[in-house]
Amino acid sequence: MPLARVIETSTRVGATRARTVKTELLAATLREAAALSEEPARHVEVVADYLAGTLPQRTVGVGWRGLRELPPPAPAPSLPVLGVDETFSRLRALTGSGSAAARARTVAELFSRATEQEQRWLVGLITGELRQGASDGVLLPAIARAAEVPETLVRRAVMLAGFPGPVAAAALLEGEAALERIGLLVGRPLRPMLAGSEPDVAAALASVGGGTDAVAVDVKLDGIRLQAHLDRQADPAVRLFTRSLEEITDRLPEVVDAVLGLPARTAVLDGEVIALRQDGRPQPFQVTGARTASSADPEALARTTPVTTYLFDLLHLDGQDLLDRPAQERWAALQDLAPDLTVDRVVTDAAGAAGAFFEEVLAAGHEGVVVKDPGAPYAAGRRGAGWVKVKPRRTADLVVLAVEWGSGRRQGLLSNIHLGARDPATGELVMVGKTFKGMTDALLAWQTERFLALETGREGHVVHVRPEQVVEIAYDGVQTSRRYPGGIALRFARVLRYRDDKGPDGADTLEDLRS
Repeated sequence: MPLARVIETSTRVGATRARTVKTELLAATLREAAALSEEPARHVEVVADYLAGTLPQRTVGVGWRGLRELPPPAPAPSLPVLGVDETFSRLRALTGSGSAAARARTVAELFSRATEQEQRWLVGLITGELRQGASDGVLLPAIARAAEVPETLVRRAVMLAGFPGPVAAAALLEGEAALERIGLLVGRPLRPMLAGSEPDVAAALASVGGGTDAVAVDVKLDGIRLQAHLDRQADPAVRLFTRSLEEITDRLPEVVDAVLGLPARTAVLDGEVIALRQDGRPQPFQVTGARTASSADPEALARTTPVTTYLFDLLHLDGQDLLDRPAQERWAALQDLAPDLTVDRVVTDAAGAAGAFFEEVLAAGHEGVVVKDPGAPYAAGRRGAGWVKVKPRRTADLVVLAVEWGSGRRQGLLSNIHLGARDPATGELVMVGKTFKGMTDALLAWQTERFLALETGREGHVVHVRPEQVVEIAYDGVQTSRRYPGGIALRFARVLRYRDDKGPDGADTLEDLRS
């Protein structure tokens, strides 16, 4: 299948708001891939991943820096989907001396064969910034429609298999029976259960336990979510995966040792790793993030910047899947298996006790708490009512510097806003992040009209505006950043409201955010 055919579908999906139209466009392209005479299973798998905006290889060792200077585009499309996939596999396999130069040559060769449209699309695919709107909410129904199988089966299979590509191939080429055979497999990551959120502990208790039933309240660590798979018959015996299902086993030898020390033959565990200071308080998130991202001399890093393993769920133990068991049964089994590695937890039906624990957690330097339903199964890949997180909300008043046109449901509306804070040393406004979160339909319509009235120029899909509008932003934290000129970036920024009672001179400064 030509890559241009996938890009055509991706472009059309991104240009429509109608979910049913998106679904049919995706389903039609998946059917075409399944009908090919040459390697239909691999075609479906790769096409499904590409339409989801992901790489089957997950990472290929190429970032923005390696894509800044591209060769002149080809005059006509010629790239085949599987040829591009093979190139990405070669890129991922490049390591050691001379790999940087080989990677640059491979990227140049690939992009020299791509048209201008294909170059733009490939850059988005590699960097994870495709603007097309084919999320799980659209792609999974499209797989079900293309294969004429129940959507519930597709969703369950994707949760357990981790990625939609292999599930799409199984569904289109083998049908329901193949989907029913997909289960938890030790050594293969599954999608982690996610938490909803509430503004305070009382609201979380009401959401999870109705305000009367006992709930569990876990410490919420500001570390890296980690899924650990133990199989003493495999090589390696331990495999570690991040929340995005990237394998980082080789980077964390101290975590591997901790898992190997458990008295089990096979296990799948859910938890968090975090770098701690000598006094036991957490290091800034970036210390943990940098440690888990680095593959340079892991043994040395384990001595200089060790991470501590905390576990909060057990999904499989010695041949028994526990996903569908009540949480309290899974927790009891985890406590028996790893009593020294479990997170701090209180079980209570009293708002006062839960609130006091929340304050203790914050005083210890941690991020917040997660309120959990003791009777809930493990809802892999879903953000449901079984887990609800509570974190203190930080806010800042910032200035909108530019806005990006939206895609998918937000096509034709100004969406992603560029946020600026004033540098007190120069008086200039400098960018500290972007966000498109927290915007209602009414707010999107309002800000489109507002920012078009403030427009000073355009650059691609970015509309630059006069820096006059102040917006109140909620965020989880501030971290250093080389991406933005302010040298910092907001974590998980979202819009609370636009402020007409405050001008740009009254907005927060870089020093306010750093403090």
